[in-house]
Amino acid sequence: MKGRALVAWNLRRLRVERGISQEKLAADAGVDRAYLGGLERQTENPTVDLLDKIADALALSVSELFVVPDEGALPPQPLRSGRKAN
Repeated sequence: MKGRALVAWNLRRLRVERGISQEKLAADAGVDRAYLGGLERQTENPTVDLLDKIADALALSVSELFVVPDEGALPPQPLRSGRKAN
C-alpha cells in the first residue's frame, strides 16, 4: 500500500474509532473540512506539518497514520451521517 493510501486508511480508521466527524477533526487540527475529506479519499497529498496537526488533534503519534493494515482487513467505513442523538 502506498503512503497516501496508508494515511487515508488510518486517518479514517482512527477518526471513526473515536467517533469524530470530519468537521470536528478539521476544526481541531486547523484545516479545511473539504481538504480533510480529500485526504481520506486520497485526492490530497498531506505535508508532514499537516500530519503533525492531525496527529495532535487525535492525540496520537504521527507513526500511527502509517500503520499497515492486516492482510484482508476491510476498509474503514465512514461515520453515519446526520445528527447524533443526545
